[in-house]
Amino acid sequence: MPIGRMLVLSIMAGMFISLAGTASSIVAATVDNHSIARMLMALVFPAGLAMVVLNNSELFTGNNLLVISLLDKRISFLSMIKNWVVVYIGNLLGSMLVTGIITIGHVYSSFDNAMTTRVINIAVTKASLGASDAFTRGILCNVLVCVAVMMTLMAETAGGKIAALYFPIFVFVVCGFEHSVANMGYISGGIFANMKYGNCGVDVSSLTWYRFFVGNLLPVTLGNILGGCMTGVAYWFISRKDK
Repeated sequence: MPIGRMLVLSIMAGMFISLAGTASSIVAATVDNHSIARMLMALVFPAGLAMVVLNNSELFTGNNLLVISLLDKRISFLSMIKNWVVVYIGNLLGSMLVTGIITIGHVYSSFDNAMTTRVINIAVTKASLGASDAFTRGILCNVLVCVAVMMTLMAETAGGKIAALYFPIFVFVVCGFEHSVANMGYISGGIFANMKYGNCGVDVSSLTWYRFFVGNLLPVTLGNILGGCMTGVAYWFISRKDK
């Protein structure tokens, strides 16, 4: 695939995931019970991957399954890495484009700024994670995401694909696992909301660009890669064994 097309499709995917993340924050904005809030977010967030899949967009975490093509010798290692780098950059651009526009449009001030508090709290929680926690949660997250992607390949209709991906994504959100592309939207949104509206009484000492990129995205991304590749290798092995 030409790099230009790949970049545009990855920007679209980043936008879809960021929009779903924003929607999930909105439905939980005024809910005090943490379990119910998490469940509501999990009910909404799968819309992001549904839009990615049905629009044939390029999502970094799903593309970790390219390891299957590598093992089948259909692509080279360098081609796989190039895809991951371009798609990751595009996902980041798309995610931050959405959170930037949302900030300008005062969406974060919804519900008498309850949305601001929710968005900043989510971002602070993620930015405060230790590297080992972020890494391990990233592994489990992308196992589920890649299982969801593989399940969509077994469905032929749009409705079937949505139904197939829904529950693995629901599970990862409910469990609080870490998804690098989702975090691009969640944490950048929290930073932008804090810059525009103030911290709403939340301790934002960990809400920095350094913690965003190095403290969270780096270990989560590495965990996502490991989880995605593990899942891809497992599916590849099963397929080879059946032959």
